[in-house]
Amino acid sequence: MAAAEKQPVTGAGPFNDLLTWIDQRFPLMDLWYSHLAKYHAPKNFNFWYYFGSLALFVLVLQIVTGIFLTMNYKPDAAQAFASVEYIMREVPWGWWIRYMHSTGASFFFICVYLHMFRGLLYGSYRKPRELLWIVGMLIFLCLMAEAFFGYLLPWGQMSYWGAQVIVNLFGAIPWIGPDLAIWIRGDYVVSDATLNRFFAFHVIAVPLVLLALVGAHLLALHEVGSNNPDGVEIKNAKDPKTGIPLDSVPFHPYYTVKDSFGVAVFLIVFSIVVFFAPEFGGYFLEANNFIAADPLKTPPHIAPVWYFTPYYSILRATTENFLWVLAVGVVAMTALIVLSVKNPRVRVGVCVLALLLLLGFYYFEAKVWGVVLMGVSVMIFFLLPWLDRSPVKSIRYKGPITKAAIAVFVVVFFVLGYLGTQAVTEGRTLAAQIGTTLYFLFFFLMPWWSKIDKCRPEPHRITGK
Repeated sequence: MAAAEKQPVTGAGPFNDLLTWIDQRFPLMDLWYSHLAKYHAPKNFNFWYYFGSLALFVLVLQIVTGIFLTMNYKPDAAQAFASVEYIMREVPWGWWIRYMHSTGASFFFICVYLHMFRGLLYGSYRKPRELLWIVGMLIFLCLMAEAFFGYLLPWGQMSYWGAQVIVNLFGAIPWIGPDLAIWIRGDYVVSDATLNRFFAFHVIAVPLVLLALVGAHLLALHEVGSNNPDGVEIKNAKDPKTGIPLDSVPFHPYYTVKDSFGVAVFLIVFSIVVFFAPEFGGYFLEANNFIAADPLKTPPHIAPVWYFTPYYSILRATTENFLWVLAVGVVAMTALIVLSVKNPRVRVGVCVLALLLLLGFYYFEAKVWGVVLMGVSVMIFFLLPWLDRSPVKSIRYKGPITKAAIAVFVVVFFVLGYLGTQAVTEGRTLAAQIGTTLYFLFFFLMPWWSKIDKCRPEPHRITGK
């Protein structure tokens, strides 16, 4: 409809003339209706559906607090730590802004991890939401990059040495690793050049990509529709007169009110942490980060922030002895695929890939494969839409095998996360290796255990009508 043909905003109100003027020049009300007022969502959303909107709320909070922090922060190796101290001690309410930003980073990951877990529970990555899941995982990768780049900025002992360790991991990549590590740092060591480029990525580049992906995520969500705890496609049962799904309610006011309550509870918990435990026992802010970076003094134990520790634990678990376990796993998986798949091309391709991996275990040292496994442990989530072969989406109708597998995976994820925060010992390394094995078995065996699980049939309509 052309701008001149648009109908004025209806209903009494002091801003109707202004809204009509804007709407004739910008699709304001169309966006309001299509994405809120007339977007119909399943009527059975539960507790797990808070965390998507909360993640968006925390993103806005991080951007706003980040803007205020940059007003007084100096991305200079000689002044960065002092500028953070200035913010904490001299800037009015600067300590509050800084703690909101540091606490918000951890709460952002909490919301995102719980949002991903909800997708795992209810099969939100299944058809027709594969692209929605992929965009969501791209958001997760951008969030990890954003956290990594921001971690160096306080220029404390842990942020400096943590960045040093993580960047050095890229140096383990065969052939291109050393040059890649130098390119990332901008120098031969973590220095002022590194701080400047990390600041640029953290403040400008990654947030722009992140905002674009969030917009794409919301557009994709409203195109295919929201999933629900029953895994039922509400578009399959519509009112013949209005075309509105029978098992839906308008997002506004029903879920805007619901999400507002979630935000209120979130802010209570968030405020308690900010005002009473911003360091959270060293998991949100380490004690060593309140000491200025010293390139000549290495902390006794270097570990990333808690949201990276499960993957860091996988990295450290990959020793020379563990490569034998990986080799046995490759042979076993190859045999399983060859016996299960009838396509000869797939069989040959899998055998060739297995042979290359076995040769790689022999030629490349363990730290190379630690970096590979750490990367694969994150990237494998992209494949969930095709690994899950269950006839139903929601865990409500899946059988005991799926429920047990997810329970074990959650426990393993927490155990790996804890081990990643601790100093290396022989016993902890063994525990991390067992956890790493179970972590990857969850995904690699999913096409088989999800298919043989005894599932109940999904209902045609949302239950509890």
